[in-house]
Amino acid sequence: MKKVIIPFDGGNFSDEEFSFAQTLHQIRPILLTGVFLPGVDYARFFFFPTAFSAPAFIPLREEFQEEDVAGNIEHFEELCRKNLIEYRVHKDLYESAIPQLSKETRFADLMIIGSETFYRSGASYGSMEYLKDALRHTECPVIIVPEKFKFPSHLILAYDGSASSVFAIKQFTYLFPELCKRKTILVYAGNDKQDLPEQVLIEELTARHFNDLTLTNLSSGNKNDVRNWFEAHHDSLVISGSFGRSGMSELFSKSFIMDLINEFKTPLFIAHQ
Repeated sequence: MKKVIIPFDGGNFSDEEFSFAQTLHQIRPILLTGVFLPGVDYARFFFFPTAFSAPAFIPLREEFQEEDVAGNIEHFEELCRKNLIEYRVHKDLYESAIPQLSKETRFADLMIIGSETFYRSGASYGSMEYLKDALRHTECPVIIVPEKFKFPSHLILAYDGSASSVFAIKQFTYLFPELCKRKTILVYAGNDKQDLPEQVLIEELTARHFNDLTLTNLSSGNKNDVRNWFEAHHDSLVISGSFGRSGMSELFSKSFIMDLINEFKTPLFIAHQ
């Protein structure tokens, strides 16, 4: 049984995040922990410049009402009971909410968040660096879930030969061996036309874990070609490494990956070292 956390901020409740967790539970039972952050927008966990300094002052959301959080908790508990999901509720965090959420990820197997958080908050910060900053403060893999998604029927392994991309693939296999039985495509999208980096080694590794595996080389150097390919495979879960300097190639950059989520409603699994 895996421990999965979903953070909820103020009066917001994410139906898509719960829906994804519910489907995971149907595949194999999970312990679902709702982390309720009263008085703060949990997006600040990722984006506020001093969120992880001590002491840190995080402005409260003006529209926040304690009744909103109480209503979200009641709704969360009702949904968990209805779907026979073992659950926990973590609340009353207040001034320590932001550092506490970071700690929560240390003691979890997975965190589920909605992609709308990134678009809403990232735009106000004027840079796509928000995704990189977000991952820097998490200590477990993250699944970013788009709105109105369909639970993926197959997997896409975003591989560019980097240690980061291989690490993410391995973390996914450890967490979700049941999903590894689905049709899987390992996609290489380097900037130059060349063979898959370390093709023998990556095939030896992935073939041990994924029952129905295909290797595809999209190294055309043209983002439109990659985009068109993803459009034809939109019913998927993308497994990606983090976005550091030595991370994914330009064709699998953070901005391109987030565009895929937004356009094709594709959930994204990210694991970083």
